[in-house]
Amino acid sequence: MPRGDKSKYSRKQKRQAEKIETGYEKRGVSEGEAERRAWATINKMTGGGRRAGGSGRGKKTNKAPARKGGRLGSKAAAKRSAAARSASARKAAATRKRRAKSGRKTAKRSR
Repeated sequence: MPRGDKSKYSRKQKRQAEKIETGYEKRGVSEGEAERRAWATINKMTGGGRRAGGSGRGKKTNKAPARKGGRLGSKAAAKRSAAARSASARKAAATRKRRAKSGRKTAKRSR
């Protein structure tokens, strides 16, 4: 089987990869990079090809990689201007610096 062959992937996995790829392309990622990231996400979620080739019940699908991409590249961040995002980043950096100086640890966000 040549490197990059997708014959062991199920139809569902191929559909998922296609949807992920179009999402990346909408956000301005190049076609090749979008495809690479999409298949990396599918591999991370499912552990590779799902087509027949062994016995057993298989493993559960890990949905965390798909959720992560949705959170990081959300529409809310895209709507904000570059200046607003930069100002927010500067403010966060100043807060971290101030807390480090006083010996306080940064507040952990729970999800």
